[in-house]
Amino acid sequence: MASIYDFNAASLSGEEVALKQYEGKVLLIVNTASACGFTPQYKGLEALYRDLGPRGFAVLGFPCNQFGHQEPGDARQIANFCESKYDVSFPMFAKIDVNGTKAHPLYSYLKAAKSGLLGSSIKWNFTKFLVDRGGKVVGRYPPTATPESLRRDIEALL
Repeated sequence: MASIYDFNAASLSGEEVALKQYEGKVLLIVNTASACGFTPQYKGLEALYRDLGPRGFAVLGFPCNQFGHQEPGDARQIANFCESKYDVSFPMFAKIDVNGTKAHPLYSYLKAAKSGLLGSSIKWNFTKFLVDRGGKVVGRYPPTATPESLRRDIEALL
């Protein structure tokens, strides 16, 4: 089976990023959207990133337009929204699909590693995957799980 560190993803600015650069960090990987009822979670995600980042934690945001067309913007619009509305400084990646035949390989891997309550498919925006320092997917959380509610699980891995 592949490792999370075997994947690459395009950043929001279009640069190819090897996830290997996050090796040794605890990661929270989230599919995001700018026009979702859960969009205010950006604030909590950013707070976790700023508070726990110095201890080896990172949030990786992956915009997705597969749920209710809640991420219709292009990369520039997404970046402007995240920066101006929520002061997001954690790494954001290019818009991807998380389900279906065009799902990003990283998400195919994450879903295979940790199935959800109703199967492996991502059901909505702001589904979260927690990855330990060794690259193992150790948790999957529904969109309703707030970033703040994950703090204890994240800190246990730090």
